[in-house]
Amino acid sequence: MLVTVLDYGLGNITSVERAFQKINAQVLRTSKAEDIESAEALVLPGVGAFGRAMENLSQREMLTPLKGYLGSNRPYLGICLGMQVLLSQSREHGYFKGLGIIEGSVEKLPEGVKVPHMGWNQVEPTGKGKDMFSDIPENTYFYFNHSYHVVPEEDTAASLTGYGEQFVSAVTKGKIWGVQFHPEKSSCSGLKLLRNFMLMASEGKGYAC
Repeated sequence: MLVTVLDYGLGNITSVERAFQKINAQVLRTSKAEDIESAEALVLPGVGAFGRAMENLSQREMLTPLKGYLGSNRPYLGICLGMQVLLSQSREHGYFKGLGIIEGSVEKLPEGVKVPHMGWNQVEPTGKGKDMFSDIPENTYFYFNHSYHVVPEEDTAASLTGYGEQFVSAVTKGKIWGVQFHPEKSSCSGLKLLRNFMLMASEGKGYAC
């Protein structure tokens, strides 16, 4: 199966590409909007501000095909900012509309904690996260780097993490997955999560990890 990693001018695209290559996945790194429509499994990384992400996607004419892809419930992995844009809105440095795939908002981490939340922290899977975190022990550490977090209004939380208070650190809705942490920087556990994504996306098409 070919993994399409979307390059829209934000994020550590090369690290994500190399992480998938480590699990022997074929990777297409692209900045072409037309490659979204033909993707078998789509990955949207991202580091930076929500508003800039939506602006970049719009300027590159990626918004319409991306919404179409997500609306068809095809395999998608959003990493950090790539998860946050799934929400309907963000309050990061103003008000911005998101893709609206998951009802909810992106909010700043609570007062009293150091931001950005940077480094290793534990992730506690929920029942919805059983496929995403298959064969990954509870409370495994993953690598984070963010100042805002998602507050979904739908029952989509796949994992929770404590930082001042508990926040949603992963979401799942059908074949659409999103993680606030960076699996590409999370050693063996991160690679295992990427394998789990590939297994979900392959649906028995012969993918071997």
